[in-house]
Amino acid sequence: MLRRFNTGYEDGNYSMVAGHVDQGESFAQCMIREAREEAGILIEPEDLKVVHVMNKKYLDSERVHVFFTADKWEGEAINREPTKCDDLSWFSLSNLPENIILDVKKAINYIQNKIFYSEEGYKN
Repeated sequence: MLRRFNTGYEDGNYSMVAGHVDQGESFAQCMIREAREEAGILIEPEDLKVVHVMNKKYLDSERVHVFFTADKWEGEAINREPTKCDDLSWFSLSNLPENIILDVKKAINYIQNKIFYSEEGYKN
């Protein structure tokens, strides 16, 4: 997990390797690029597995968050963005830090409970 720093969004809280999809880029291509940019690891497309999709309504926008796992990759995870992240650490799922971005914490819970899809911020 990466602890956000100096970004203006959720600074001081942990997140996973993440980012916005660039124009013309698939979710998987984005994940591969972000893993390389943020943590210095190389992931092959066939090693990615989608484990949760979150449809999230914010006050002024809506987003789709796609969560992946990868059982293998190349390289050692290092903090490649020290101006945006002040810690990169591995945590056991049974011993996660308290300061995790709420949507990430929810997604981890959904993944552990094998819930593939969720909607957040919508009224019934």
